[in-house]
Amino acid sequence: MRIGILGAGAIGGFFGGRLLQAGRDVTFIVRPARAQALFRDGLTIASPGGEVTLPAPPSRAAGAAGEPFDLILLACKAYDLEGAVDSIAPSVGPQTAILPLLNGMRHLDVLRARFGDGAVLGGACMIAATLRPDGRVVQLTELAALTFGELDGSRPERIDRIEQVLSDARFDASASAAILATMWEKWVFLATTAGITCLMRGTIGEIVAAGGSSTTLALLNECAAIAAAAGYPVSETSISELRTVVTTPQSRMGASMFRDLQQGLRVENDHVIVDLLRRAPKPEECRTLATVAAHLNVYERQRQ
Repeated sequence: MRIGILGAGAIGGFFGGRLLQAGRDVTFIVRPARAQALFRDGLTIASPGGEVTLPAPPSRAAGAAGEPFDLILLACKAYDLEGAVDSIAPSVGPQTAILPLLNGMRHLDVLRARFGDGAVLGGACMIAATLRPDGRVVQLTELAALTFGELDGSRPERIDRIEQVLSDARFDASASAAILATMWEKWVFLATTAGITCLMRGTIGEIVAAGGSSTTLALLNECAAIAAAAGYPVSETSISELRTVVTTPQSRMGASMFRDLQQGLRVENDHVIVDLLRRAPKPEECRTLATVAAHLNVYERQRQ
């Protein structure tokens, strides 16, 4: 199976690199500057289990024509989605499956409108990783998992083939018949952790120490209520686990959006926070989520 990876940053670099390390047929679809850096320096993945450098991984220029891939992993930032669609378009054929690893849901509508319903899978990855200025991909914890599936819950033969090619590559890969529910649950978790750490400008442990847990839990309840109204309620077990995660003293958890904010980088406010607020049946009742959205809107305007 020929696999294209759109992006060689923290997410694309990690999963694509692990697949390449496992001997899969992988090509990175990247901009010229990143392609030159990969050719010159290779792709380095540093993880709790050690470090590996993959010399000169195969790459294709974003937007360049070439033989269609069987599977494309879309691993860009949400605010780069439109450009990413143009970048992969020449590499998409009639049988290409597109597996986006973006957060939220809006990207599904964009991809289906461009490539058709049958081309697009649902996907969610769980990993804490970052791209260092020197180009190294750093996995911050041992957790690395990728879940995917057909949006309609079916399991055609291509899902078995994709599961097989993603397996045994130093991360957990599994197919799901309920991928939309998995994506919604992750969205609730991410909007809560990213929203509160960005709003409070601190880690979960620092927020707990400052007496901010009630605000965190209010945000979690609002996000979970939106998911339930959309038809994807988060289970009580998962909600209980999330409450524990976001109220743990001394926790050093800080979402990747918070790390981006600390560095003065662009953040995925519109895709993760604002779009979730748009889907609320009564947005006026989601006061904490609306505050997070406004706070990040101010941040983005100041950046510009």
